[in-house]
Amino acid sequence: MDYNLASPVGTTVGTTLDRFISKKQEQFPYATGELSQLLRDIALAGKIVNREINRAGLIDVTGAYGSQNIQGEEQQKLDVIANIRFIRALRNGGEVCGIISEEDDDIIDTGKPNGRYVVAIDPLDGSSNIDVNVSIGTIFSVYRRLSPRGTHVEERDVMQPGKQQVAAGYLLYGSSTMLVYTTGYGVHGFTYEPSLGEFFLSHPDMLIPDKGSIFSVNEGNYEDFSEPIKEYLSFCKKNRYSARYIGSLVADFHRSLFKGGIYLYPDTATAPKGKLRLLYECNALAFIVEQAGGKATDGKQRILEIEPSSLHERCPFYIGTSAMVDDVSTRIQQYKQPS
Repeated sequence: MDYNLASPVGTTVGTTLDRFISKKQEQFPYATGELSQLLRDIALAGKIVNREINRAGLIDVTGAYGSQNIQGEEQQKLDVIANIRFIRALRNGGEVCGIISEEDDDIIDTGKPNGRYVVAIDPLDGSSNIDVNVSIGTIFSVYRRLSPRGTHVEERDVMQPGKQQVAAGYLLYGSSTMLVYTTGYGVHGFTYEPSLGEFFLSHPDMLIPDKGSIFSVNEGNYEDFSEPIKEYLSFCKKNRYSARYIGSLVADFHRSLFKGGIYLYPDTATAPKGKLRLLYECNALAFIVEQAGGKATDGKQRILEIEPSSLHERCPFYIGTSAMVDDVSTRIQQYKQPS
């Protein structure tokens, strides 16, 4: 059944994440159940992090942790907690030989040399919104390792272009908690039922609408944007598009996926390569949006085609409804600097 997000939800909630994964396991005969277990491990860690977030106002887990991550960003206490929870779950599962995280400088060797997979993860996207009770999320990518099993993880295992992903997804901790993922066979969304402790299939075969009229961008950086981006934003305003910006990448993308729209994080004079990270933010969402019928680009090429050059590489990011992404990409590519 094709499921268009522009129409109301009409499916019966009853299929658990575990049951759904088990049914789809035959799509990956090479995985012998390991990829399925890896997704379950991520879901388990997501449940734990969801619990911590929901208790954030009652226990001392809000505010700054007192240190910075590799990007020079101030870590929040829940950043550190989420990082620990996901790394622990992936280590204990045994399917992952290596992890890269926004919160760690280097590749994490899980001590599981027979693991078939590597994971790139942003444990808590939008964590600066924790203290004001705004939606935040987790983003993850899964790749098959390139080095031989039985050996230590190598840099080449994680330095793969996004088109090599075997799975990607995100968790959104909001008015309800959702897990959305793809393994290259469509996009499926699951909503968490806390009283039962289960994720239930709520949005099968998700498709982004063909048309959109929402744009999401931090207009506080407007003066630093290039002329093509300024022109595109003027176009959006002249056509009475709605401006919506939460400041959590997962939440802004999630809205575009449901309602149609575009999320923009352009390069600027002060950030010539943009701000978002290719390996554990952009690649995952690009894989998801393409599976849902949308597009993602850095303005010049498809995100999933970019060959990474460093673990924490950044890139400009435009993602959402295909026609809107094509429009902004065309403007960028056709723009000629004044002579």
